[in-house]
Amino acid sequence: MSAEQPTLPPVRLPADAELARDALAAPLLARAVRLARWAGPETRVGAGGELVDEQLPDAVEVLGLTVTADGSDASDGASFEGTEAFEEAVEEAEILAADAWRLAVDTGLVTVEDGADDETPGGAGPGDNLALLTAGSPQDVLAIWLDGFDAVFADAVVPVLDDLETLVGEDGEIDLESLDWDPEMEGEFLEGVLGNLYLLTVSEGGPGDGPVPLPALAASMVVPDDMGEPTDDVLEQVSDAMMRLDEQFRLLEAIGLVEYQPVDEALMAEEGEEPAAPLDDEDVSRYGMVRLTTLGLYGVRARMLDAGVDAPAVGDLADKGADALLGGIAGYPEAAARAETAAWLSGRDVVTAARELLHAARGTDAGSPLRRLHCQQALALVGTEAEPAVREVLDDAELGGLARVWLVERGAADVPAPSESMIFWLAIDTIAAQLDADGDLEELQELIEGLTGRHSGFFEAAWRVDHPATAEVLEAMGRLHRDKTAAKEARKSAFKARSRSGS
Repeated sequence: MSAEQPTLPPVRLPADAELARDALAAPLLARAVRLARWAGPETRVGAGGELVDEQLPDAVEVLGLTVTADGSDASDGASFEGTEAFEEAVEEAEILAADAWRLAVDTGLVTVEDGADDETPGGAGPGDNLALLTAGSPQDVLAIWLDGFDAVFADAVVPVLDDLETLVGEDGEIDLESLDWDPEMEGEFLEGVLGNLYLLTVSEGGPGDGPVPLPALAASMVVPDDMGEPTDDVLEQVSDAMMRLDEQFRLLEAIGLVEYQPVDEALMAEEGEEPAAPLDDEDVSRYGMVRLTTLGLYGVRARMLDAGVDAPAVGDLADKGADALLGGIAGYPEAAARAETAAWLSGRDVVTAARELLHAARGTDAGSPLRRLHCQQALALVGTEAEPAVREVLDDAELGGLARVWLVERGAADVPAPSESMIFWLAIDTIAAQLDADGDLEELQELIEGLTGRHSGFFEAAWRVDHPATAEVLEAMGRLHRDKTAAKEARKSAFKARSRSGS
């Protein structure tokens, strides 16, 4: 009976203007913008467009990251000039500046010009995209941010090279084969992690806006679904994945994709030792916690859509027809379906919208019961002004029962009583819709038992109902009814229904 449903639950996203504000506030993009505004005729870059070393102190100063002589800097002022900690702070500030410059180049906020030769540095200046961040639309801002996300994602899947000299071959090129690094596989792994995090965030019963423990996220990519107790080898793979993700989420946090609480350094293994897998640790937050930001949901969804994944968002159907609405929300959770329907109704003439919904609800195909259920729920959101459209279908075999229920619930006068055949047809249709909706089992059992309890001889009449789902519904009632006698009657009626239809 089930109609085809979306791959993922729908995500609720704010307006593009709010997302654009979040994008501009992302630390890495904000620093890139400051450097783009600073770039000018005196800015010197290398052959790959990177800032030459001599320019890095100036870039650090522009970003307010300068470490002063007494060791104080813009963050915590933890070192003194000449000490190892001071030198590390200076190096870290220059890395931040270099990363921001590279993002400015990658996103078109800066344009670079090649030098005359290998010994002559090139120049740089503001790029065309810089103006779009202030004069363009929110969509322009988000397009630039997405380019930045792509660039950071590409950086995140590159392994950390602690000792480059050992990897340089006789020809001066880096020996990538010795890294045991497969860029395609690494990219797919991170895509999968972000996909799992996205699914956890948008699913009903998931953490929602709450953070996800890093061990659980790593395990979701490594531990087979059918595995009971993980083996030592699998636990070691989980630990390796955690360490990889710890580095990657630090990078992705800077572009505003995630909020990340890193792995507690006190828990890191001594150099040369394998970290123990922390799947059962009571204080799992010490092993890292991560959540997608609202901007992150937008960014991951955009990548999914580019890859051809069906990743709906609430509001996607607002400008579509009623048939697209009722078909589209078939697999939505209740709250999301209600929000999507409310968005669709907003701004529409009530009577016209009701007519469109009722027309789209007709049919005898497998998805029609669920469409009628969603039509009924949609009509529940509109006022009594929809009454003329509802009365028009009182004599319709498929919609007449639904229309009577709606009118009675609103205290309408002169509502004709339904025939017995209409009552039983509506009962079969309602249960068929609930079976397709995959709702709460106990609620469905109560619906079934309530219907059979109110109508004596229910099963004797039900198998005669001319509804395409009659036999399937009766079989389901036989499985779900908690009264053994009633369940047996339901199964007998299902057999009669199948014999009657010849299926």
